[in-house]
Amino acid sequence: MLNSRAIQGLCLNGKREPRGRSGGQGEGNFTMAGSARLTTHVLDTTHGKPAAGMRIDLSMVHGDHTHHIWSGHTNADGRVDQPLLEGDRFHLGSYELIFHVGQYFERIGLDLETPFLDTVPVRFTMSEAAHYHVPLLVSPYGYSTYRGS
Repeated sequence: MLNSRAIQGLCLNGKREPRGRSGGQGEGNFTMAGSARLTTHVLDTTHGKPAAGMRIDLSMVHGDHTHHIWSGHTNADGRVDQPLLEGDRFHLGSYELIFHVGQYFERIGLDLETPFLDTVPVRFTMSEAAHYHVPLLVSPYGYSTYRGS
């Protein structure tokens, strides 16, 4: 598993990028962001409660491909115990969170005659050193997200 620091020098197709290259949005444009952080929270709107135990994957986006940097599960409050990115691991750029909602609803025993959502990908760009909170409100048939605080 790569962390965002290891990915800094990578470019499209896994080749090393010259130091100091200033690519387009999300490509090679990484700035250290001090105490900024990335967090998430998942709420199960069908049951009106936090989505405990949902698997989440985080990847850094580079043009047409991604680099996996973190996987984990939500706690009893529907949150992850620690920020997904912070300190030296936080870099500006484009990211993707993948929420494994189908697994979650199956695991809690929701009997769906016709399952609809399997995974919910959320792509976003962190363009400033700030707290980025990306919550997900989800049911078996729809979802909503936004930049929270």
